[in-house]
Amino acid sequence: MKKSYILLERRNRINNHPKVCIIILNWNGLEDTIECLESLKKISYPNYEVIVVDNGSEGEDAQVLKEKFGDYIYLIRNDKNYGSTGGNNIGMRYALDNSNADYLLLLNNDTIVDAQFITEMLKVAETDPTIGIAGARVYYYDDPDRLQPAGVKISLWTAQTKGLVEAPMQRTKRTEVDGGQYDPVREVDWVTGCCFLIKKRVVENIGFFDESFFCYWDEPDYCLRAKKAGYKIVYVPRAKLWHKVGAATKKVTGFGHYYGARNSFLFMRKHATRWQYRCFLIYFFGVYFWRVTAGCFMHRRHPRMLFSFYQGIRDGLRHPRTGEGGVI
Repeated sequence: MKKSYILLERRNRINNHPKVCIIILNWNGLEDTIECLESLKKISYPNYEVIVVDNGSEGEDAQVLKEKFGDYIYLIRNDKNYGSTGGNNIGMRYALDNSNADYLLLLNNDTIVDAQFITEMLKVAETDPTIGIAGARVYYYDDPDRLQPAGVKISLWTAQTKGLVEAPMQRTKRTEVDGGQYDPVREVDWVTGCCFLIKKRVVENIGFFDESFFCYWDEPDYCLRAKKAGYKIVYVPRAKLWHKVGAATKKVTGFGHYYGARNSFLFMRKHATRWQYRCFLIYFFGVYFWRVTAGCFMHRRHPRMLFSFYQGIRDGLRHPRTGEGGVI
């Protein structure tokens, strides 16, 4: 009798909460994924499930995750790395076909979450039917009181972002310590993809991620598509998590430099007007190109990073070059 009462109480708690399907990509990041999943197991939100998409890892990551977490996760094994866009799309399609979820939450495997982070995002998302995407406040994993840069506005004249939390000019410095200065909920142009909560009807309306990007610039592209469809994008500061910067991209030299450069051209061709795109080209080659080049020399970064940046520009200007690119 007591067991039946407990099951009924749990079912009532779940029924009063929208269902969230959490999708996590793993690509040769077993230790990070394990730590992320262990933090998820401590969250207070009662109605969720977890899909882990192993994106073509080279080792035994998928097998270890299945043995360690069992029925807590549903594991999808990809035959190769489809990028963040393709991998997330595979997880999202499975969730829509097999889970009666109200929300899809794309979560980086190199994050650690606060126990209340889903609860806090849904408190905001459920207040307005036009809110389509929500994001969290993100801190550095190794400097837990310091905020990571957070994008808010995107300029379609320069492809630069203006954020609540701005990245410092010097790469050796970090952003400010959180002192409550960014507490209000805000409507923004885009939120960071390491925690990306999407209402199911948004996906049903605008579709999945554009796999032409492979990775980088895919989240701003998706947010702009959602805004054009009439949805709001919101930043929810009470939802918190901690992010290990570049845990995936550090595995391949020049990864971020290549896709960041190449996909900025793809993004601008897709969303900017003809005059905006021309202004972007002037800014890119008159300012940004030299800033990145000088930065690589000044900070004695690996020459391959600079070569990857140049290769990204070349492939970005070649209109057909999309999807997975040839990182040096």
